[in-house]
Amino acid sequence: MEFVVTQFKWIMLIGGVVTLTMLQAAIAPRAALRSLLGDEPQGPLALLLARNWGVLIALTGAMLIWGAFHPEVRPLVLIVAGTSKLAFIGLVLSHAPFRRKAVVPLLIDATLVAMFAIYLVEISGNFQLKTL
Repeated sequence: MEFVVTQFKWIMLIGGVVTLTMLQAAIAPRAALRSLLGDEPQGPLALLLARNWGVLIALTGAMLIWGAFHPEVRPLVLIVAGTSKLAFIGLVLSHAPFRRKAVVPLLIDATLVAMFAIYLVEISGNFQLKTL
């Protein structure tokens, strides 16, 4: 647990850079979703939504990078990023055809969410001790 807290800046930086790579979906949504989920968006609306999704995920990655250098904003950034990642995990797991195709991003996001939770629990415990 201590390792996660002491190295959290690097965890956020690496997680942020990995998450930021989804900007690819804004530029090349078909290729991005084919590599991520093994399927492509079909039709103009699906492409528009895939591009928007890519931008939103990339913004989450940028927030993680920003939070790595600004500990005062980490709790909010981690709650937003963790919620987004949990939603992705839940949605993919609820659609059987994509489960096997998305194993790598599911594992990465689940690992990040677990580390976010460890960090938040650890800092909340430290905060309570300091305020007593």
